[in-house]
Amino acid sequence: MAESFVRFGEVWLKIEADDAAVRAVRRVHAPEDGTENELSRRAARELAEYFAGRRRAFNLPLRPAGTEFQRAVWAALQEVPFGEKTSYGELAEKLGRPAAARAVGGAVGKNPLLVLIPCHRVLGKDGSLTGFSAGLDLKKALLALEAGREL
Repeated sequence: MAESFVRFGEVWLKIEADDAAVRAVRRVHAPEDGTENELSRRAARELAEYFAGRRRAFNLPLRPAGTEFQRAVWAALQEVPFGEKTSYGELAEKLGRPAAARAVGGAVGKNPLLVLIPCHRVLGKDGSLTGFSAGLDLKKALLALEAGREL
């Protein structure tokens, strides 16, 4: 597995990719020595463009590992447009499982492809910032970026 790193403010993200697809994007404390490949470098470039406000969508092959339900939730997340937000309940409704908001929340929390699958666009039913595996500080910064605001 090849690795590249990209920085957003004070946050470092580690990109893991094989030759066919990006497999994971995770928050890390600092970059490490790793072996890059063309796809991990391309993902880092696209993420850097997004963080700089020059990209709204990604053109990368993604292959997150998860259950069928998790993959369905992650596919629904990819349909939430740049700058828009949704809730766990709205995602559950979209999946035809209106009573599954908690299960949707669990799947969102296990998203292995931070930013590329935009789980940061999911808010609580009341519009509050809710859990984010990479930290609410990053979620807030990503939402501000997409809203065109400085923190």
